[in-house]
Amino acid sequence: MTVAARPSSFEVLVPPSADGRTRARLGRLTLAHGEVDTPQFMPVGTNATVKSLDPSDLESAGASIVLANTYHLFLRPGHERIERLGGLHRFMAWDRPILTDSGGFQVVSLADAREIDDDGATFRSHIDGSTQRLTPESSMAVQEALGADVAVAFDHPVYPSSPRPVVEDATERTHRWAERSLRAHARADQALFGVIQGGLEQDLRERSTRFIAGLPFDGINIGGLAGDETPAQRREAIDVTVGLLADDPRPRYLMGLGSPADLLDAVAQGVDLFDSVLPSRVARTGQVWIPGGKLDLRHGALLDDPEPLQDDCPCLACRRFSRAYLAHLFRARELLVYRLATLHNLTFTLDFMARIRAAIRGGTFVASMPELRPRAGRNASVEDATIAGEAAGDPQ
Repeated sequence: MTVAARPSSFEVLVPPSADGRTRARLGRLTLAHGEVDTPQFMPVGTNATVKSLDPSDLESAGASIVLANTYHLFLRPGHERIERLGGLHRFMAWDRPILTDSGGFQVVSLADAREIDDDGATFRSHIDGSTQRLTPESSMAVQEALGADVAVAFDHPVYPSSPRPVVEDATERTHRWAERSLRAHARADQALFGVIQGGLEQDLRERSTRFIAGLPFDGINIGGLAGDETPAQRREAIDVTVGLLADDPRPRYLMGLGSPADLLDAVAQGVDLFDSVLPSRVARTGQVWIPGGKLDLRHGALLDDPEPLQDDCPCLACRRFSRAYLAHLFRARELLVYRLATLHNLTFTLDFMARIRAAIRGGTFVASMPELRPRAGRNASVEDATIAGEAAGDPQ
């Protein structure tokens, strides 16, 4: 099953199991700068970089696509400047696929004194206090200037726990903005994904899924989750959306989800793409992921531990350094530890996704759950730290 749409194509290589035991599927997304095997996790490079890492680090970690942030690059250094300098790929020296988000989430979560109306959003920059404005048309212009392989339609996200009238208003506005984004988007070598909203209201989620899926987007984003909902609430919302998209051949992208355990659950529900600041954010707090959970570099016992973070990990931190050394670096606030911990967390996450793909490819995904689930651990508890960081203006 293959769909070709403008500058991208998506092929489902292994469909969901015929017996209905899992909706997990194996796919391949082909974009202007290369192929992305799915299910796949996208590291977040908010300011055209994943904090503390260079492109070689990302390649060694196994990244095939990264996300950059429209809101932040619009404010600094400016999309016109990036375009003059040859576009985002040249600017950040990354020759593989890039996805840019719409900027809508940061307008809502970071901007001070924002005002959202049907035309767009006016907000005060968190950098210098200047008054700025984004609309569906200007978001498309910014993303076309940046030149990412995938742009995202401008949307109005709200937290899942928002009152129903707030969710309904934002969902309907997202629909209107989706149509305007499609009309405004003209770059022939750039795919455009639409965003489903609807919060935790099943009827709104269904209405939004039907509306966005009825438009000629190249991919479908599941928005308005990975916030303050419970895992059970998230599963219910995903079930509604994916159930309605069962025969839709386009890639499905759940925005903002990053803990390995949550990724595993969402893959089983039929999601193809993910992004999150979580692996890099928690690395800077001294938390490194290992099979079954995490290590905290603040723990005094690690100061005398000569073992690597993880025996079977190929990352630079595990190949060359001990837990004792990393714990020392963290206490000394040496910059090297942020690079090493981030590199390890991304390597762990991307390796976990590769294990998931291998299980789907081999037809053993369901049978592999007793192995995959313990390896994932339960890291979602640290997401509160990420949300707090985003609200404080540190989104990565």
